Amino acid sequence: MLRYLTSGESHGPSLAGIIEGLPAQLPIDVAAVNHQLWRRQQGHGRGYRMKIESDQIDILSGVRFKKTLGTPLAFTIANRDYKNWTARMSPYDDAPEDLAVITKPRPGHADLPGSLKYDLSDVRDALERASARNTATLVAVGAIVRQLLSQFGISLSSHIVQIGPHKVSQDALATLSYEEIARRAEASPVRTADPDAEKAMIQAIDQAKEDGNTLGGIFEIIITGVPVGLGSYAMPDRRLDSRLAGMLMGVQAIKGVEIGLGFEAAFRNGSDVHDAIYYAKEKGFYRNTNGAGGVEGGISNGEPIVVRAAMKPIPTLYHPLPSVDMVTKETYLAAIERSDACAAPAAAVVGENAVAWVLAEAFVEKFGGDSLGEMKHNFDSYMARIKERS
Repeated sequence: MLRYLTSGESHGPSLAGIIEGLPAQLPIDVAAVNHQLWRRQQGHGRGYRMKIESDQIDILSGVRFKKTLGTPLAFTIANRDYKNWTARMSPYDDAPEDLAVITKPRPGHADLPGSLKYDLSDVRDALERASARNTATLVAVGAIVRQLLSQFGISLSSHIVQIGPHKVSQDALATLSYEEIARRAEASPVRTADPDAEKAMIQAIDQAKEDGNTLGGIFEIIITGVPVGLGSYAMPDRRLDSRLAGMLMGVQAIKGVEIGLGFEAAFRNGSDVHDAIYYAKEKGFYRNTNGAGGVEGGISNGEPIVVRAAMKPIPTLYHPLPSVDMVTKETYLAAIERSDACAAPAAAVVGENAVAWVLAEAFVEKFGGDSLGEMKHNFDSYMARIKERS
């Protein structure tokens, strides 16, 4: 079984993560993990915090001479900004007498429900862990396990399809391969493959920032090389699509997920939704369409997995909405934390690495093995059987 745990506060000493269940002898490229962390910090509309941090992992255990040992892999990511917050976030000292306690929760954040749930008198005690700063550990976890996936030819990419009201042209995307979409997205400041939409998106982000407002967006994740058979229809929590959706909904600010045609399927006839099955001796079973987004009956069907997620605008506004002081019950404008005008491009990278975890988890369940060699043997045997059936 593959599992992970993360910890850390936004302005605490560091973020941390532990992964258990990786097979032994898996090569770990730390530079590749740090590259994913760097990608998360990019994107037009990002805030000042990204100029402070330069995220890199420090592996504490589970790896020797660049290969996993089969034991828990532990890592940390230092918060460089902690030096400016030591007195306010110290785990060792009492709170300073002049500590500015936050009692004005922000609408749209975990501030109010988190403070009420955990009986907290200072909203900071809730917002620090709820902060999207903690997606750095999720990216690191995903960046590590996607190195397992790559051993079996599975790759992931993402791109923005909408920011605010501005959408990419589906006609323009239809002429591009998945590889070209990924290449263009990597070169775009808003991670989009449509240069015309890119201009409109950048202008909209700049305007929102000038207005003290924020924008959300929709990103699409494409996973290629996934074998048929990951997930199961046996129980709801084992379905691959439910796990993908659940993971993405667990990312801060994500409010909707769809796979394949998603909500569009509800407006079409069945004949325009389902993917007809064909057979050719040289390639076995195949489809000419992918409305299912690579998942049928909760199981990967061998086609590329296509998932989209909708991110709401960041709740911290520089022209804040009304809120109520939790102590005095008086109406105030909500507190302001440093924030982004738009974080959708960064969220795409977070989502990409988050779903990598789900795929790796399902992959380990299917093929097992205490070492990479054993897992490859199991995988090869399974794929040989699939080829015989096809």
